[in-house]
Amino acid sequence: MSEPATRRGWIAERLAQEFPQLSLTLLDADAERPLQRSPKGVRERLALLADRFRGADAVMLRQWPIPHAYRVFYRHIGLDPDVTRTPVEAAAVERLLRGGLPSRGLLEDALTIAVLETGVPVWALDADAVAGTPGLRLSGAAERLGEDGRAVPLPPGRIVVGDERGPIGLLFGELARERAVRRGTRRLLLFAVAVDGVASMHVDEALWICRETLAS
Repeated sequence: MSEPATRRGWIAERLAQEFPQLSLTLLDADAERPLQRSPKGVRERLALLADRFRGADAVMLRQWPIPHAYRVFYRHIGLDPDVTRTPVEAAAVERLLRGGLPSRGLLEDALTIAVLETGVPVWALDADAVAGTPGLRLSGAAERLGEDGRAVPLPPGRIVVGDERGPIGLLFGELARERAVRRGTRRLLLFAVAVDGVASMHVDEALWICRETLAS
């Protein structure tokens, strides 16, 4: 059986010129109850991954090609990866601090498995809360991360994932509450971001792993 087809999001021209290797890849996924407790097989897979990321591996992780590529990109966009950890490093540090990887429900476990298996972080949206095809752009003046009174103002010039309705989330950061997966969500839109040094096949693999785990 062939893998499900991924598709590309758009990149604003200014970003494409500054970061020609930057890309956004999307994958649709169905999930009856994405926030349910993970089945036994998923929890066992998480435990096996935790065994692979012991002290020495976590220390060396940042030198591996894919994690290193994200660290370099973080610095290019003004983030210090030693302060704001890349997602794979954050997962590895949590494993060290907790002595394992606790299950947090099917969706969170699927995202954790995908990033630890590939080094590529994946995020999930409620597909019914997305208008059109998402892409990457810079935030404008007076934009907010969300649409209600509690929405956080965005500094102009930040890289965001956006759609026809506005910002969906900060790149490598928080998602708007209205776009996040909730208990009533039945259709997901998964997305991953590739940077210079991260091949598209690794991005696709991360998305496929996440989708497959959600179908467990």
